[in-house]
Formats: sequence, structure tokens, C-alpha cells
Amino acid sequence: MSTQKDNIERYADWLDTKFKIPGTGITFGLDFIIGLFPVVGDVFSFGLSGGLLLMMIRKGASGKALALMILNITLDAIFGSLPVVGDVFDLFFKANKRNLNLYQDHFEEGEHEGSAWPVIFTVLAILIILFSVVVFFAVKLLALLWDLITS
Repeated sequence: MSTQKDNIERYADWLDTKFKIPGTGITFGLDFIIGLFPVVGDVFSFGLSGGLLLMMIRKGASGKALALMILNITLDAIFGSLPVVGDVFDLFFKANKRNLNLYQDHFEEGEHEGSAWPVIFTVLAILIILFSVVVFFAVKLLALLWDLITS
């Protein structure tokens, strides 16, 4: 009889590591294949990763483990949606395999216990810093363009 843990492992395997490129150690799964279809594939792939996350929520993963899993899925969705580069990223990042490892570490080793807030605050801090850098350079670029236009 199949357990929920087996189902989660099998699902993650199908999404990220089910197939192997002959002559290499490179594995891939449905997430990579579906992600080759621009936009629709990326959205569908994001939904499949969300399905794996829901299985782990039902199993009782901690807030911290779930926050780390959501971060993996989000990074996969953002970078995976970039044309060509995103497909290569998907081939090697394997968010679902990473999430399976988090799941196993959490339930078998007792890791990633606790609240999601430290992860959330760290991500927010990084986003605020990145946003500030982008705004800074945008203002500098606009000032440079203004000087070129008005001089």
C-alpha cells in the first residue's frame, strides 16, 4: 500500500528527475518539459509545484519549511519564465526536488522547525534592498538622460 510520503516522493520525482539525458548525469522531469511552452507551460508548472506544496501542507510541514518551499517555487517561477535562460535554470534548479529534500529534512531529521517569519523577513529585506538599488539606478539613468537632452 502506498503511503502519503511515497506519493510525495513519486510526484517530486516525476516533476524534476524522472528522465535522464543519455550519456550524462543530467535528469529532468515534467516541470522542465512543460516549462518549455512559454507562459502557459510556466503557469501550469507553477500549479503542479503548488500541488506538491499542498501535499506537504496536509502532512503538517512547519511554517519555516513551507516558507522555504514557497521561496523555491517562487524562484523557479520567476527565473524559469525567462526565455531560454529560464529553461536552462529549470533543468538545474529543480525546485520540487529541493522541496522534497526540505520535506525529508523536516520530517525525518527534525530540521526547519518553527515560524516562517525569519524567512519572510529575510526575503522582504532582500527585496527592499533590490528595489532600492533599482530605484537608485533608475534615478541616475533618468538624470543622465535629462542632462543629455537639456545640454
